[in-house]
Amino acid sequence: MALCRRVLRKHLGINHVLKSAIVCHERYLSEYVSAKSQDSVETSDHVLYTQEHFALKDSLKKIIDREINPHVDKWEKEGQFPAHRIFKILGSAGFLGVSKPVEYGGLGLDFSYSVAVAEELGNINCGGIPMAIGVQSDMATPALARFGSAALKREFLQPSITGDKVACLGVSEVGAGSDVASIKTKAVRKGDELVINGGKMWTTNGAQADWMCLLANTSDGPPHKNKSLICLPMNLHGIHIARKIDKIGMWSSDTAEVFFDDVHVPCTNIIGQEGMGFTYQMLQFQEERLWGVANVLTTMEKVVQETIKYTRQRKIFQQPVLYHQVVHFRLAELQTEIELLRSLLYHCTALYIKGNDVTKLASMAKLKAGRLARELSDSCLQYWGGMGFTSDVLVSQFYRDSRVLSIAGGADEVMLSIICKYMDTLPRK
Repeated sequence: MALCRRVLRKHLGINHVLKSAIVCHERYLSEYVSAKSQDSVETSDHVLYTQEHFALKDSLKKIIDREINPHVDKWEKEGQFPAHRIFKILGSAGFLGVSKPVEYGGLGLDFSYSVAVAEELGNINCGGIPMAIGVQSDMATPALARFGSAALKREFLQPSITGDKVACLGVSEVGAGSDVASIKTKAVRKGDELVINGGKMWTTNGAQADWMCLLANTSDGPPHKNKSLICLPMNLHGIHIARKIDKIGMWSSDTAEVFFDDVHVPCTNIIGQEGMGFTYQMLQFQEERLWGVANVLTTMEKVVQETIKYTRQRKIFQQPVLYHQVVHFRLAELQTEIELLRSLLYHCTALYIKGNDVTKLASMAKLKAGRLARELSDSCLQYWGGMGFTSDVLVSQFYRDSRVLSIAGGADEVMLSIICKYMDTLPRK
């Protein structure tokens, strides 16, 4: 805790919002240590997390229980949650910038703290809200934090960390989802401005976003060297939200199709070096994929535990469903797979925070997480019988929400190609 407090106190004079976040965190940290003495054994034995990690997780759990979970069913039915209100609550408590620079309102901690936060967000009783939060904290903003100018960080990063602005990520297009190199959206330089034409698809937070981290072609060069990431305000003339996409899962997360018709934005809104957008996005994807793995672990474990509880109560042929060997053996197999995935995540995170290239391991973790989520949700739903086919239980929620994990952020087939590339087994062209 001393480390976390030193980091927080060091920057007390930055701004009023950060001061509020620091006070909030110190209160949560104090409450955690005084109330959770039994966790001292758990933290001392953890391979990655310290007492500070568990303090953050505990304080976030309180916000989830108080501000989010009581309203999840309502937001799921409405097809959207109030992103600005929830992000402001999370931002004021410091959870949208855990690993971001302190001079822009972040906590300045390493990425392992973001992984801990992602795990805890798995306690939200749906998949859409955690995904939306992850886009804000670890998908649309890493490149900006690492490569953006001071002016761009002040205009876009700082209010995203404090929760005053909602961010979205504009990468995928119709015909260019997994194949990022094939995007068609163009940003043509005219004087001191870029003129943007094209469109983006499957844009999480798109209907509520204040700005987009946009990947667009800024030259006619090779596909991997002609793209730039651009901070794009969503209130500019020529930006059209065509529709909010109806999905089979992730109902409370708004997903938009967005078109750009001669949208003018200053050239200074390019993040980092022009033409480096593809490289920046590939780096950004690594944090996104690790975040997604961490987030799904908690929910998978909850689904297994709830299935154990339900099958212990539900009887068939005069004995609990759980007592049938095929059931308790299968649940043991699934729990083993969860622990193996968790070990890979922690190993990968430990290497990443030391500055190592974890592209191969992160791709392996993302591949395994998507496939295990599908396998686990299907197996557990079967043991719930008819109840599992209703929308009233967590297992059915996870069944429909988790399917996207094998598609979004790089499909399973893309992960396999990346892994093969690192194994030097891809056919040579």
